[in-house]
Amino acid sequence: MTQVKPNGSELAVNRRARFDYAIEDTYEAGLMLTGSEVKSLRLGKGQIDQSFAGLDRDGDLKVFGLHIEEYSQAGPHLQHEPRRPRKLLLKQKEIKKISAALTRDGMSLVPLKMYFTQRGKVKLLVGLGKGKKLVDKRATEKERDWNREKGREMRNRG
Repeated sequence: MTQVKPNGSELAVNRRARFDYAIEDTYEAGLMLTGSEVKSLRLGKGQIDQSFAGLDRDGDLKVFGLHIEEYSQAGPHLQHEPRRPRKLLLKQKEIKKISAALTRDGMSLVPLKMYFTQRGKVKLLVGLGKGKKLVDKRATEKERDWNREKGREMRNRG
């Protein structure tokens, strides 16, 4: 028997996103999915590691490279493409703000986390941020190591 993800649980987390990008704003976006995609996500078959978000030719915000495996019990005519572009569902005001930042400021829209809400809807947390340079990544790693060492010292001292 396969393990089904309950409502309110995380499906996928992009751990490299906060290391590679300086995230300034985050937005909770819905995803336009088919039935077989949702069923596959309930089985935990989704990945956002290689995905990115942006504007398509029509001016809609879409996420590209989001991998959702095919649902094995769906028929051939109900099957979906694993890496097709999926539309992000946001308010019009948020879409205008994000599209202006993407075109003007050299910002990137990066998927951070995909999860189920308590109502059973699939949401994608996207972050608007700038790419970090190598020096910034080293500083982030150094700060993380220092915090880890500081925590060990505090535990050892009591």
